[in-house]
Amino acid sequence: MVKLLAKFYIKQGDSAKQQRQKYGVLCGALGIALNLLLFAGKFFAGVISKSVAITADAFNNLSDAGSSAITLVGFKLAGQKPDAEHPFGHGRIEYLSGLAVSVAILFMGFELAKSSISKIIHPEAVQFSLLSCAILAVSVAVKLYMSFYNRQIGNQIDSAAMRATASDSFSDSIATAVVLVASVVGHYSGIMIDGWCGLLVSFFIFKAGWEAARETISPLLGQKPSEEFVNEIYSIAMSYPEVLGIHDLVVHDYGPSRVMVTLHAEVSADADILYTHDVIDNLEIHLKEALGCEACIHMDPIAQNDEKISCLKAKTVQQLSDCLGKDISIHDFRMVEGHTHTNLVFDVVVPYDIKMTDVQVQEAVKSCIKQLDGGHYRAVVTVDHQFV
Repeated sequence: MVKLLAKFYIKQGDSAKQQRQKYGVLCGALGIALNLLLFAGKFFAGVISKSVAITADAFNNLSDAGSSAITLVGFKLAGQKPDAEHPFGHGRIEYLSGLAVSVAILFMGFELAKSSISKIIHPEAVQFSLLSCAILAVSVAVKLYMSFYNRQIGNQIDSAAMRATASDSFSDSIATAVVLVASVVGHYSGIMIDGWCGLLVSFFIFKAGWEAARETISPLLGQKPSEEFVNEIYSIAMSYPEVLGIHDLVVHDYGPSRVMVTLHAEVSADADILYTHDVIDNLEIHLKEALGCEACIHMDPIAQNDEKISCLKAKTVQQLSDCLGKDISIHDFRMVEGHTHTNLVFDVVVPYDIKMTDVQVQEAVKSCIKQLDGGHYRAVVTVDHQFV
């Protein structure tokens, strides 16, 4: 159904961003329609069967309709162009809409848990109806379909909000299946498990809400980029012979398809600066065209052909590795010679799991360098951390 509707709604000439937004709006609108139909059917089934689990499941679908509306509005707002107040665009609204969906899921799970506990304490007989069972069976199938297309499109356009909706739909299908089993068991065995099944349903809803919240909160807090994306950046940058290495890579995520990349590119200090600058400009354009990101690159000149500096850098790396561990790395290595001693100026990159503060790392590095070649060298060090 989604693919059929997409043929009419999404045009061949639409850009990737326009297609992404339209897919979000389309899936959101379809979610609203299907959830409202499921709410009407389940509410009717709950009334005729007097089942708290079926009625609660119906209102869960009503909240899902609201969640789909939030997703739809989120995609529309996230697709707005950058403006003077938001120069990086409005893409993070999509994450906020996904978070709103997860909060709605958690709230519904809490309300269902309360009503189910009340039903366990004060059990009532549930009236069996083939019509109610048929409505529930259809609902399971519809929710599985909704989970499938939301997951498929969510992965296709890399949308955390749609993946959250997919998780919610899948948990709903399980929850409705549990309610259906409770109705059948209650009718044929006389055992009143309606409240217990409602409580089990609330657990699935809580689980879906928590997973959805975790997926949307992480990019809002500032998660590290995917390994594949980082590897692509390295591969493109190092395909230029003039680039001798890169470091201080930072990926800024302002929402799907709104990524900024900053990095330092090591270039030869002996090369013509205007030529090298032109190379870096071309690299920025290459990254933008290949990865759909804005790139800003700082040039770091290094003394590539100075044997003394190269040898001293290798000794420094080995010394720090012996003192602080093999996970330590350095960059921007320079040497400033003096009459009484020589300063070695460099940045040291330390892992996040190291059990020292930045100040302690600086002191440890300085102490290590003092032991190098009879104490002639002093370290002027800046502590860095990886952002990828």
